[in-house]
Amino acid sequence: MWYWWVIFVVCGLLLGIFAYDLFQRKHAILRNFPIIGHFRYLLEMIGPELRQYIVTGNDEERPFSRDQRRWVYTTAKQKNSYFGFGSDNEMEQTENYLILKHSAFPLSLPHASEPGYDPNHPIPCAKTLGAKRGRAKAFRPASVVNVSAMSFGSLSGPAVEAINRGCKLAGCLHNTGEGGISSHHLHGGDLIWQIGTGYFGCRDADGKFSLERFKENVARHPIRAIEIKLSQGAKAGVGGIVPGAKVTQEVSQIRGVPVGKDCISPATHSAFDGPDALLDFVEQLAAETGLPVGIKSAVGQMPFWSELTQLMSSTNRAVDFISIDGGEGGSGAAPLAFSDHVGLPFKWGFSRVYRLFAELGLHEDVVFIGAAKLGFPDSAMFAFALGCDMIAVAREPMMAIGCIQAQRCHTGHCPTGVATQNRWLIHGLDPTDKAARMANYVVNLRKEILMLSRTMGVVHPGLVGGDHLEILNGRFGSNTLADLFDYSSGFGLPSVEDQQEITSLMK
Repeated sequence: MWYWWVIFVVCGLLLGIFAYDLFQRKHAILRNFPIIGHFRYLLEMIGPELRQYIVTGNDEERPFSRDQRRWVYTTAKQKNSYFGFGSDNEMEQTENYLILKHSAFPLSLPHASEPGYDPNHPIPCAKTLGAKRGRAKAFRPASVVNVSAMSFGSLSGPAVEAINRGCKLAGCLHNTGEGGISSHHLHGGDLIWQIGTGYFGCRDADGKFSLERFKENVARHPIRAIEIKLSQGAKAGVGGIVPGAKVTQEVSQIRGVPVGKDCISPATHSAFDGPDALLDFVEQLAAETGLPVGIKSAVGQMPFWSELTQLMSSTNRAVDFISIDGGEGGSGAAPLAFSDHVGLPFKWGFSRVYRLFAELGLHEDVVFIGAAKLGFPDSAMFAFALGCDMIAVAREPMMAIGCIQAQRCHTGHCPTGVATQNRWLIHGLDPTDKAARMANYVVNLRKEILMLSRTMGVVHPGLVGGDHLEILNGRFGSNTLADLFDYSSGFGLPSVEDQQEITSLMK
């Protein structure tokens, strides 16, 4: 009978595995427990999935809880994102629990079929990017929610294309990441071109900055602003790396690096050294292109920021915008010590930098952008109250286009085809379908931000101040955001003129 042959083959395989385990010297567990020991490695391999779907509660998992992931998935799919039967959070006994204080007379948000209703729920930035420095191509960003820096190479081509198409649909900006501008970025979404230490897309044969190549790329692509990356939250101070497995022929051509070899971004820039030279570089790029130019950085040692603000207040040079990334940011893979311990968390880092600018009266002249797990309505409102004019989201759009938080980004084996260059894995990601989901996520996030703003009695999230938010300490005490972060009156808000203008636009 055929089944005897099956039993014979299975027994033979088991006997072979038993013999191999018994005589190999690499794994003590397998020598001591032949065959059975393999289950230990299997459970270790699928442990994240078991915890994700079976073990953890709604608010336990990191970096994003089940409740947070569910909110992104349902908004992206235009499904019911409401939660029933009240909160399952321990508000009174939880430290640092955020409360948004509603107004006794909230403002109404128009519903479908009512005058003033817009299904895209637009929220333009309260400030005009580049206006204070008189940049020729200054503009008011149409959305306070934009997509943060994620490079092609780190993400797959279909993933980048889906995000760019989604940005066009949602009317928001798409940050290229430091990996250069690829064909996948060119599907209608306006770009913020990020220039990192590797100068991908604007480098010469030696890997140094090339002004000519920079100008060529600006002339050819829909670039609205330039962002000079000093560091990012996931790996501040260590530069970046795209594993060789992800460096395909296409990635190689875009970046100008060898195929199949790890693509390294140095830890620091070669085009400038220090805040004074940085401002010269900023003004050079702005003068050559007319575009607003800003910087992105995680926050560590503060003397850099003190010197930068002093130079901006005493010389005729300045950045147009500042993107602050929190140490908890993480769309890029990094050594564990860097992920967990390098770079201040967003709230502390941003508030320290913002206070330096505000104390010198510079905060009204700069557009502030925040990043690091801000792609949820409550987190976004916290950022706006701290002084952010816009937020940039990365991992949340990844989830909107299919990411399941498998945390395999650094291996090249992302099961959903989002963070890999493996042809088999990326073939299942349909950019057109995922673009709609990405746009749905951004639009619904803006919708809930507007709902919360109007609940607090203001027409725009940029008008939410530190006294609108309260943080419980878990011991029946609390502080307003302004008290907790030592904000003076007027900190966190645009200028009076900008407040009046954005109020008029929103009405």
